[in-house]
Amino acid sequence: MTQSLIIAMAQRNFRVGSIPENSQQVLDVARQAADAGAQLVVFSELALTGYPPEDLLLRPSLQARVEHALTVVAKASHDIAIAIGYPLRREGKLYNCAAIWHEGQCLGVYRKRCLPNYQVFDEQRYFTSGDAPLVVDVMGHRIALTVCEDIWHDEPIADSVAAGAELILNLNASPFHSEKAIQREQLVSHHARRHQTPIVYVNQVGGQDELVFDGHSFAVDAEGEVFLRLPSWQTALGLWRWQPNTGQPSTCEALSATTELETSTLANVYQALVVGLRDYVQFNGFHGVLLGLSGGIDSALSLAIAVDALGAERVHAVMMPYAYTSDMSKTDAAEQAERMGVRYQSLSIEPMVDAFLTTLAPSFAGLPKDTTEENLQSRCRAVLLMALSNKTGSMVLTTGNKSEMAVGYATLYGDMCGGYNALKDVYKTQVFELARYRNELGYVIPQRVIDRPPSAELAPDQRDEDSLPPYPVLDAILHAYIEQDLSADAIVAQGFATEDVLRVLRLVDLSEYKRRQAPIGVRVSQRGFGRDRRYPITQGWRAGM
Repeated sequence: MTQSLIIAMAQRNFRVGSIPENSQQVLDVARQAADAGAQLVVFSELALTGYPPEDLLLRPSLQARVEHALTVVAKASHDIAIAIGYPLRREGKLYNCAAIWHEGQCLGVYRKRCLPNYQVFDEQRYFTSGDAPLVVDVMGHRIALTVCEDIWHDEPIADSVAAGAELILNLNASPFHSEKAIQREQLVSHHARRHQTPIVYVNQVGGQDELVFDGHSFAVDAEGEVFLRLPSWQTALGLWRWQPNTGQPSTCEALSATTELETSTLANVYQALVVGLRDYVQFNGFHGVLLGLSGGIDSALSLAIAVDALGAERVHAVMMPYAYTSDMSKTDAAEQAERMGVRYQSLSIEPMVDAFLTTLAPSFAGLPKDTTEENLQSRCRAVLLMALSNKTGSMVLTTGNKSEMAVGYATLYGDMCGGYNALKDVYKTQVFELARYRNELGYVIPQRVIDRPPSAELAPDQRDEDSLPPYPVLDAILHAYIEQDLSADAIVAQGFATEDVLRVLRLVDLSEYKRRQAPIGVRVSQRGFGRDRRYPITQGWRAGM
């Protein structure tokens, strides 16, 4: 019987570009794993640079910094073998690599073979693909390296097994979207069963601009059974013992606690929003966030996310009433602010709006009132929030949802003004679901905010559905057009009114210029606005029948 090997899975939050800090984190975690008895520790894809480094990969000084970080890895590998991902430039080409270091030496470098170039991925812009498997001897064990996208294809796995791999390590930087965790486990289990080889899947955790990584690292045995799963949405270190048996399936034994797979979409999406906002604020050095608290559901949910991400002491809520702001909105906003323990103040925008209207009166003479006066209210609120942001060092958190961003139901330089939007990829119908979910964890959003018809309160008796289809209808049309790329014909065939479909699709196409200027926000769907969906602003395409 071959000697067993104790393996540690290091699920960490690496900051993009912070190569010295990332290498120090590798050193610290490697020591922790060694102290726990591990003989091999596995980190994630491009751990030294963080993921995705984007055009930092094109900086001439990048390789020197990576090479220096690798000296730290080499030093740490005297106590424990280390599998880690990093970029490597050789002969004018850049590769997305993974390597195993032991006793100060690199045992072998694997070059990622499958480079994703879809959705949020753009790896073919930077990297050259590898063309061969890598199997190295680690303390008498034949171990193969693969990187992220490789696991979504059979050839890299089959080639590794054919090259003699007894165990496959897959180093990941796999961003979250709803339902993805289940897909990963099913896929990796399939590969393991088919090739009768255990597979270790190690993913990073944390937020990076609009992307958020859920962790959810796990290991499966040769029969495809998950025997160790790390918790999602937090850093973790998992240990297990691998015992290869000559002529028999290897034995895989978890040495640390395994967690249940979180299958609740709402729970995962809510955590994604919290983690994405938390890391954006933390990594960019903001003191906290401030937001306009209107008494409506979008700002109410945004406030709850902000407090859960940063703590009440770092969140400032501002009610900015005008003539059309109802007493109900004022009461509900104040109640939620009190329940959540945040700093709260009310600043009327009436003097500002009146001053602007007085100044503009000669220019507006003879012209009817329209959305101009409504947008002016929103822009006055933006000026107040940005002034508070400049003075306090807190970031303005915008509160618009994906439904509004899709059809342009937002004011440029008004309620779109800010640094980050936690709800940017959340449809309005899901906003309601998430608000109810958050109240199940602890009642913080007044029920009346959830129950009342949505309104921007920019005009008397205004309701969102006066100018938009009902949100269940709107969101279904948007999902079909944005995330499924269905034509107007195909959407109408699903049972929607032709008039509604053509109107909504036209609004989506015309609003690209607004979205291009909107703050970034957490991506939780399979196709969010931003890195996922890149349409020209100036174009003649119209979504007809």
